[in-house]
Order: sequence, then C-alpha cells, then structure tokens
Amino acid sequence: MAMITAMSTRGQVVLPKKIRTALKLDAGTQFIVFSDSGNILLKPIKAPSVAEFDSLLKKAQQWASESGMKESDIDDAIKSVRKKA
Repeated sequence: MAMITAMSTRGQVVLPKKIRTALKLDAGTQFIVFSDSGNILLKPIKAPSVAEFDSLLKKAQQWASESGMKESDIDDAIKSVRKKA
C-alpha cells in the first residue's frame, strides 16, 4: 500500500489512517528508522507476546544445550564483556 504524506517544519510525518489501521498502530507506537540510498523505512517496534518470548527462550535453550554451553560459560562471557567496557 503506497500513499503520499508530507513532513512538517518540525520533522514530523503523519502516517495515513488506512496504514495505521491496517497495521494496528496506536498512538505511542515506537519505530526503528532505517535509511539506505535515499529510502526511509519505519519498522514498528512491538514487544513479543508471552508465547513468542517462550518460543524464543526454548530455541535459545536448545541451541545452548546442543552446543554444550554451561551456565558458567554465561557468567564468563558476561565478565569478559564487562572488562572490555
């Protein structure tokens, strides 16, 4: 869906209602903004649902188990990163 909008003098852009409705965007929705070769992409930031988070957590646990990772490896990685900061 393509539509035309304009930018205000304060740099604000209004997203057309059809697009807001179709994507279920509410006031306060946050976006990540990408720019590449003259193009601008707004991607809504949405927190994962509990089910999505649970699925991601299970995948991470499975990956860690398959790669032989132990809890102590996580502590070591955190300490290593903190030393670099």
